[in-house]
Amino acid sequence: MKQHSRTPGILIFGMVMVPCGWILNLTSTVAPNWRTLHNLPNTPSDTFIQQGIWDICRATSTNTREQCNLQDTTYFGNQIIEVAQGLMVASLILTLIGLAVAIPGVRCWRDKPNWVVAGLGGLLFFLSGVMTIIPIAWYTHILQDVASVTPQTDVRVGYCIILGYIGGIFEILGGFVMFIGICRCCGGKNRGERRVEEIPGARFSHQKPPPRRIEVPSLNRARSTASSVAYSKDSLDEDVSFPRAKSPAPRVLNTSYGGRPYDADL
Repeated sequence: MKQHSRTPGILIFGMVMVPCGWILNLTSTVAPNWRTLHNLPNTPSDTFIQQGIWDICRATSTNTREQCNLQDTTYFGNQIIEVAQGLMVASLILTLIGLAVAIPGVRCWRDKPNWVVAGLGGLLFFLSGVMTIIPIAWYTHILQDVASVTPQTDVRVGYCIILGYIGGIFEILGGFVMFIGICRCCGGKNRGERRVEEIPGARFSHQKPPPRRIEVPSLNRARSTASSVAYSKDSLDEDVSFPRAKSPAPRVLNTSYGGRPYDADL
């Protein structure tokens, strides 16, 4: 006999990790900080440029204000920028589709989820995470080779790369954990199922206490022929709990004349 928790742990894990990863991926997509360029020629030393896949901004370390919407056709003409734009947007959309599929499958308002639908949603989450990791890893690999960089320029990894890695890993882990629930294995342990015998106290929780034994007095008594009562006088004496209430035993007289008299006989 199996017992299901209301919402299995693997589904809770996936439905928590995936939205967190989606938020990180969204930030990584729209923020202009995939890499930063320092020590730019003909610019102050405290000035640096932040480059993303949609926008480029100029900022200084002494001022919080940024100048964005800078034009750099050479940078945006790189193949990695076009690929990253398409894959990151597709990853965000695919995650939303996966949530629309997985939520009816998880069915946290019911006792038993639909594992096939939830597993399909987990597969979409997994693919979405892979689509995020591909452009992030590719961009990191050719970070120094992307155009608009001079030999004197100090190129550093931006925070969008880190957020993209974390978000993609979150979606891959959450999707994989949800997908493994599509098939039941290891005695249902991958779905959080447990045998009733393994649950402490479950063996005795549904057993009824043994019935209380009641002793009924026996009615098989000898019927007296001299009385209208359906039992004899001897049976009454046996049922009396107090010795003084019992009838005295009959005395036995010594009727032999040959016996010698004693003081007790006088």
